[in-house]
Amino acid sequence: MASLMQSEPEKEKKPVGIRFLERIKGSKLSYKAYQAIVLIVTFLAYASYHAARKTTSIVKSALDPQSPDTGVNSLLLRFTSFRSSGQEQENGGWAPFNGPNGTVLLGEIDVAFLAVYAFGMYFAGHLGDRMNLRIFLTVGMVGTGLFTSLFGVGYWANVHSFYYFLIMQMLAGLFQSSGWPSVVAVVGNWFNKKKRGLIMGIWNAHTSVGNITGSLIAAAMLRYGWGWSFVVPGVGIALIGLVNFAFLPVNPEMVGAERDEDVDSSSEKIGDSVSVPLLLSSSDSETDDKKRAVGFLEAWRIPGVAPFALCLFFAKLVAYTFLYWLPFYVSHTAIEGEYLSDETAGNLSTMFDVGGVVGGIMAGYISDRIGARAITAASFMYCSIPALFFYRSYGHVSLLANASLMFLTGMLVNGPYALITTAVSADLGTHSSLKGNSRALATVTAIIDGTGSVGAAVGPLLTGYISSRSSWTAVFTMLMGAAFVAGLLLTRLVMAEVAAKIAESRPSESECRAPVDHQGHVLDV
Repeated sequence: MASLMQSEPEKEKKPVGIRFLERIKGSKLSYKAYQAIVLIVTFLAYASYHAARKTTSIVKSALDPQSPDTGVNSLLLRFTSFRSSGQEQENGGWAPFNGPNGTVLLGEIDVAFLAVYAFGMYFAGHLGDRMNLRIFLTVGMVGTGLFTSLFGVGYWANVHSFYYFLIMQMLAGLFQSSGWPSVVAVVGNWFNKKKRGLIMGIWNAHTSVGNITGSLIAAAMLRYGWGWSFVVPGVGIALIGLVNFAFLPVNPEMVGAERDEDVDSSSEKIGDSVSVPLLLSSSDSETDDKKRAVGFLEAWRIPGVAPFALCLFFAKLVAYTFLYWLPFYVSHTAIEGEYLSDETAGNLSTMFDVGGVVGGIMAGYISDRIGARAITAASFMYCSIPALFFYRSYGHVSLLANASLMFLTGMLVNGPYALITTAVSADLGTHSSLKGNSRALATVTAIIDGTGSVGAAVGPLLTGYISSRSSWTAVFTMLMGAAFVAGLLLTRLVMAEVAAKIAESRPSESECRAPVDHQGHVLDV
């Protein structure tokens, strides 16, 4: 009787879009259809998050047309193509960012956004495991759209207060923190570990697709005034948030979908040298434990969470420095002796994200094939060091060299970043130590990505100061050091995975025994 009483509320919780699709089809949707909907909706959702986040890096050169790389204090950009009704400053840029400390102010806005984002991430994961993720994600997307747009409204309102832009970015960062723990938790609810690295590697292309889309939209809107570069992505993420509210099924239980029969027989190798089943079967007596959300400190104690979280700190430090400063760096670095326009620099910078798509898929596929997440992530991080060196040293030679080296760097930097924030987070969120408790995904994801986001805040801040007070060569030296430390932090897990692989390759005791006859005499082979 109790189960019947509980089934009706579950039906009522079906998103309106799902009910609409079932009405058109005339029957319930299949499990695979739900999986497809989850992948598409969450892909669009997080791509829109990154599209809204990317705009700041594209607009930087319009706000601060100075070149710390060449020491020019008043480099004028051509704004003749802007239809701005004269609202740009006469000497180029936008006060207060076009002053002597403009680069530092932009760096402070970046770090404020990312600091609030990282701080909010820990709370977002905690809340996400305790409330409806569909509603939580929708509120985050609409709020992000609102404050991203209000940043752009400062253009038409002729706002020149640094604190206005700072507060808008901080509020946008707070609402953005709801995104990643929510989408990873939802995808983790619908997919087991089998081929998770490849599936989530492909799915994680939303990060680069969002960055590319945001770059192209923001660069195209610059000719109409930089305010449009914020308003258009802001409206876009709010609209996609409504699509998310209408269609996103949080988990199979919510929509009454029956799970596939294929049981995940994969084994857990993260943090333990001895393989154990990833998800343990549980009896009905464990139902209450499954429903209990995992605490913050308890999640930190899951084997593998701390080293991967700290590794992501340095990996995102590198990735987000490129996210926020690459268009600015490209537009202020002479390529073949000429400086590129803001729009061209923004378009060229998308090659980093194209490389990121390839890197994320490669890292996921390789880690699935060899069954070793830590080895894959560490290898990519170490290989990114020479790529960073070559990009800084030879990126100015030609556009082709710049684009090629940028692609390679994006592939090697974003590969482990994508792997850790998707497949690794989902693996650890369903670790065997949780005894099948699925209400840890958002919390574990928030811990890992929240710690990484602290590094994402530190990177752009240091870049703003170092580039204005020293040189871009010093910035790239910092990035190479961060990549080295990121790989180093996974050493213990890499050794454990190598030991496990060696143990697997050794023949078992029964295979080593010489064959004997029925009387126990050793047979000649």
